[in-house]
Amino acid sequence: MLDKTSTRDRVDDYLNDGLGGLWVPVAVSVQVKPGASLARRVMNENLVLWRDAGGKLRCVEDFCPHRGAKLSLGEVQEGNIACRYHGVTVDGTGTVVKVPAMPDCALEGRKALTAYEVAEAGGAIFIYIPSADRPEAPEFSPPEEFVSDEWEVFPCMTHWDCNYRLSLDNAADPMHASYLHADSFTLAYGAKQDTMKLDRTDDGFVIERVNQKGVNFDWTEVVVDESTMYFRLDIPYPDGAGPGGPFRIIGFATAIDEDTHYSFFWRCRKVQGLARESWRFLYRAFLEDRHWHVLEQDRVMLESIPSDSRRREMLYQHDIGVSRLRQMMVRRAKEHFKALDAAEADASGKISA
Repeated sequence: MLDKTSTRDRVDDYLNDGLGGLWVPVAVSVQVKPGASLARRVMNENLVLWRDAGGKLRCVEDFCPHRGAKLSLGEVQEGNIACRYHGVTVDGTGTVVKVPAMPDCALEGRKALTAYEVAEAGGAIFIYIPSADRPEAPEFSPPEEFVSDEWEVFPCMTHWDCNYRLSLDNAADPMHASYLHADSFTLAYGAKQDTMKLDRTDDGFVIERVNQKGVNFDWTEVVVDESTMYFRLDIPYPDGAGPGGPFRIIGFATAIDEDTHYSFFWRCRKVQGLARESWRFLYRAFLEDRHWHVLEQDRVMLESIPSDSRRREMLYQHDIGVSRLRQMMVRRAKEHFKALDAAEADASGKISA
């Protein structure tokens, strides 16, 4: 039996629950409407999101500090969230601001819940999940496509019953497209044999097929910087798919727990003016269903992979992107534990003194 206190198991358990120290998407913006709340489970934590009186997004633990009922079952009142059980009201900092059943209650004014930093970009909501080595949220730096007037982007979100790391592995593996997606609209072409090349960048790497370009899902850029982790890839489009050149996909994977995750995909096209309107119409009317068909192929395949597959898999040359991504994530996890252990040692020393 494996020693569960080993570094490998400690890191694996942490990563399986989700990598902290990053901004992660948790919802599409339209899901959090003014005056309403939204429950989310992220990295084994129950959270609630809402918009305050000024429209600013707020996120705290989905836990009433009075008796533990879910705040997401309550109501947004004057920009705060009130528990339906007894009306205890919490603001966006996690502080109790009102106990209506007992005026001047001692609970009022107490910070009782963890609050999370929230940002919005590309039509989606992101929150910052702290880690021991990165307890404070860095400035949110979304992909350039989300903030550029040159790009039109459509966010979509889906729930998959597999670990989020499988989604990331899948994106770092361009070779699978010629097999798994061989019957799709845009991925039906491509050589069944090739070699992979990996080029490191300042904040990640690019993995690409050596002998095939401009045909299929030929390359992926993986970004793991100080604030986010995501992938970017282009799919060549035929002329009949409208203006704008290649169809770009930007993807994030957010852990719900060790067995499920949210997959976020942004469908991007570099179009402006009338071409933008044409692309929006074509996408919604004709292309969106086809793209969901491809995603379903990924979902079914990834959900079939056993949770302990990493213990038994036999990687080969095509998997150099997968290996590199895993190395980067393990390094980040070790940085978390180094800071965590140092803090615990310091606290232990102070107690002993």
